[in-house]
Amino acid sequence: MRVLVTGAQGCIGAWVVRGLLKRGLDVLIYDLDGNPARLALITEPGERTGLAIQTGAIEDTDRIKTLIRDEGITHIVHLAAVLMPFCQANPVKGGLVDVVGTLNVFEGARDAGRPVRVVYASSSAVWGPEDAYEARALSEADPTRPATHYGVFKQANEGNARVFYSASGISSVGLRPWTVYGVGRDLGLTASPTIAMKNLVLGQPYQIPLGGFMDLQYVEDVAETFIGCLLSTVEGAHVFNLAGDVIHMDEIVKTLDRLRPGAAKLISASGPQVPVAYRMDDGALRATVPGIQKTPLEDGIRQTVELYEKLHREGRL
Repeated sequence: MRVLVTGAQGCIGAWVVRGLLKRGLDVLIYDLDGNPARLALITEPGERTGLAIQTGAIEDTDRIKTLIRDEGITHIVHLAAVLMPFCQANPVKGGLVDVVGTLNVFEGARDAGRPVRVVYASSSAVWGPEDAYEARALSEADPTRPATHYGVFKQANEGNARVFYSASGISSVGLRPWTVYGVGRDLGLTASPTIAMKNLVLGQPYQIPLGGFMDLQYVEDVAETFIGCLLSTVEGAHVFNLAGDVIHMDEIVKTLDRLRPGAAKLISASGPQVPVAYRMDDGALRATVPGIQKTPLEDGIRQTVELYEKLHREGRL
């Protein structure tokens, strides 16, 4: 078994690689940047021994197909992507990375000459705004109505995964996270809760530029879910919601203030609601892939703050 992780230098990618290495698996990471900076925040140097790293663009079709074939890849966690703000400002480039890049991964799996299992990041951005769904928890049977280019790209990836299974028998699982938080989350529209935690530790004021509600999901849980789906034997082309804890932005500030009294003097929240429905039912995932872990929200926030405090003491923040 050899695992390829694309987009491994991102937040979820770093935690996925950490989990794979802890299991003693053979891991090859592929990203634009060869410096595993986020992984270094959450692992010790000895834990990264033997990690194979290659750099390049996910939209490079020949490179991706050759990599999968020649490196003996049997399992892929595909996380390489550009996020919502980039896609809104640069839809053509966003489509090349997010859609063509995903097609490259599936074509590489198809042409590898061996069975290759794919787990990939879709997104809750496939949903439309909350008011489009009558304020109810959404299942995978509900219609997707993305309001952003990013959401449309992820919707396309889900459809293409189904076609690759029906045409070529490639089994896959797509996961739809909402707001992932934890050490290493510093990019994207919904990175602001984590940035607030980091700024609190640094003693710097920060305003979360969003209001309303989010579904927060601890990054270690999300990474473990990707790994659980990767190691499962579920056949077919599946897409699953991934639900965490729905919380108002003001409650994040209150939680931080409860954990670190005085935080509310530094951290605040004000801004628009993210235009994505935030109530999701992930019962299908939990029924299909048993053992999905879920850290209580306050515990996850506490662990994030404590790890940032440790990194700050060590001069690595």
